[in-house]
Amino acid sequence: MAWILLIIAGFLEAGWAVGLKFTDGFTRPIPSVLTVAGITTSMVLLSLATREIPIGTAYVAWVGIGALGASLLGMFLFDEPRHALRFLFLGLLVVAVIGLKATSR
Repeated sequence: MAWILLIIAGFLEAGWAVGLKFTDGFTRPIPSVLTVAGITTSMVLLSLATREIPIGTAYVAWVGIGALGASLLGMFLFDEPRHALRFLFLGLLVVAVIGLKATSR
């Protein structure tokens, strides 16, 4: 169950990271409220996951999922660069997260 919470927290991290773009410096109320709600929920789920998952593993997985999601969303929503090397490095990030999960208790 802890890993499910952590994965959801990672998706929410990607969501709030992208949401920052829509807040326009927190001057737009609805995107700002949704972004803050995403940040808060993501942090709460991360903290719940760390009850069972070592903090180093949980944090890296959370950041990795969020970074992967935010990068992919940025490419498809905001037309950010899509180069083969970017996909390679994102793949390495996924391998690192899987490796940490495989080597944690």
